[in-house]
Amino acid sequence: MTRAAVPARTRAGLGDRVVPWLVAAAAAAVYVTFAVTQWRLLESPSWDLGIFTQLAQAYSRLDAPIVTIKGEGFNLLGDHFHPLLVLLGPLYRLHPSGVTLLVAQAVLIGLSAVPVTAAARELLGSLRGTLLGVAYALCWGLQGAIAAQFHEIAFAVPLLAASLAAYLRGRWWSCAVWAAPLVFVKEDLGLTVAALGLVLWLRAGQRRAGAVLAAWGVGWVVLAIGVILPALNPGGTWDYYGRLGSSGGGDGAAALSDVVAVLLGFFVPAEKYATVGLLVLAAGVVGMRSPLVWLWVPTLAWRFLGNVEYYWGWEWHYSAILMPVAVAAFLDVLAGRTGRGHTGRPLAPVHGRWATAGVAVATATTLVMTLTGPMMRLTDPATYEGSPRAEGARAAIAAVEDGSRVEADIYLLAYLVPRAQVYWVGNTGNPPPDHVVLDTTRRTWPELVDDAAALAEDRHPGTDYELEFDADGYQVATRVR
Repeated sequence: MTRAAVPARTRAGLGDRVVPWLVAAAAAAVYVTFAVTQWRLLESPSWDLGIFTQLAQAYSRLDAPIVTIKGEGFNLLGDHFHPLLVLLGPLYRLHPSGVTLLVAQAVLIGLSAVPVTAAARELLGSLRGTLLGVAYALCWGLQGAIAAQFHEIAFAVPLLAASLAAYLRGRWWSCAVWAAPLVFVKEDLGLTVAALGLVLWLRAGQRRAGAVLAAWGVGWVVLAIGVILPALNPGGTWDYYGRLGSSGGGDGAAALSDVVAVLLGFFVPAEKYATVGLLVLAAGVVGMRSPLVWLWVPTLAWRFLGNVEYYWGWEWHYSAILMPVAVAAFLDVLAGRTGRGHTGRPLAPVHGRWATAGVAVATATTLVMTLTGPMMRLTDPATYEGSPRAEGARAAIAAVEDGSRVEADIYLLAYLVPRAQVYWVGNTGNPPPDHVVLDTTRRTWPELVDDAAALAEDRHPGTDYELEFDADGYQVATRVR
């Protein structure tokens, strides 16, 4: 049996219908502004925007997602399982540019504030609910995702937010239906779906909905990692086994030593504790009493067991899907939707001063993290002056003729995709390109390169290249033989 400790209003007023959308619109406006400004400043935190731009381009043509930035003939569905990204195709066809993906992500993440704020206002009242909605909409995990540019989790955040809002209202099958598509966003999210199913089954008393959702999530994880990804991957495997701790081999004592090292590595460095601490604060601290926090476990497990340092902290996009869970866990403790807590005993709800304190903690955390986070750049007038090297970048891109084959470092990858077949200069096995485009002021891979023609001839023996363009640090080498 479940209980409703905080009665929800049965009839929403005008404010309850409008305010969540206003919060979402404001957050989306901030994020779109940041994304477009980052694009104009020619910033490239990683090569992922170029990769997903090529994927969107392929889908816009109704082609398979062959992404040559990953390698010749590489099907991106063999890298991660994200068929839901086919929805990017129509958007890219309307405006073929990498900035389209950035704007789409900003809007999707902003929209996730609608169900979160609406549920918060129902359970906390207008003022506290709106404050919590704003604290969520601008929280550090979402800001980190926007600053890291486009990733597939842009679709996961609103889906999970809608699912958990349905959970808080006791709409169990609606909760399951909103969560189900998460398995098509990324292969590991099937475990998050399964965790939600187990909470429904074992703690909320919803055996049928919970069992179905748990089986759905586990089934897709097994199918994606065990069958689909290896079948579509050029190496015939899932590429990320080696990132879950040691990739070494060995037998007997050596293998056991690797396992022990991986398990011990879960607890260090201290950066991991900072990430968990921030999540606890985002949940208003008292939210830790809700079994919904178990939805954090799959994501935190692969991140903290991983041997990639970017997984451990808060700055990138890896915490974005954890943020709706944090707020929902807090509201769950208020609403009493989960009948039993972590130990199986009835979950006694909190309210009154504890609820106010929880909202204050979550809001203060967002405020402090914002003051030190990426969005603060928007308050600096110099940010809007644009890149002093923009003219050189545009000229370098214009030097590449439409339909040509190009190797480039990460800095102009996404900008080149609409006009050329783009390869990343860090890969081996690329065919000889018509052009090599480099930003010689920044590290190529693995070192700083100041002669694009020499690099091209070294990478592709038997070819000759001439430097066609060299301005503002950008170089374009063109093949002459």
